[in-house]
Amino acid sequence: MAPSKKQTDMLVTQAMRIVNLADYQKDSIVSRTLIDKNTGTVTFFAFDEGQGLSEHTAPFDALLYLLDGEAEISISGKPLSLKQGEMIIMPANEPHALKAVKQFKMILTMIKS
Repeated sequence: MAPSKKQTDMLVTQAMRIVNLADYQKDSIVSRTLIDKNTGTVTFFAFDEGQGLSEHTAPFDALLYLLDGEAEISISGKPLSLKQGEMIIMPANEPHALKAVKQFKMILTMIKS
């Protein structure tokens, strides 16, 4: 879901700590779309421990930046461990999956053109 004009205005008109955009929720994945344009998206996620996304593909490159916690990312079957402050690029059309080893928050930037 795209952010409302009021939410977007709030993000544009004041500085804020990105890690505070949403709290963890028990047994859940929280997402908040920050930018949704034809050319790409920026989405904030908060994963509770044990939560994840099953293997899937996307037609565009995506940059994943871990703000907090620890995640296991699998790209084309190769598992990789990411911790706070680390990033990875997930190439277009490569199968990938995510799992929260510990609670984690991330920013996902997908470039469509």
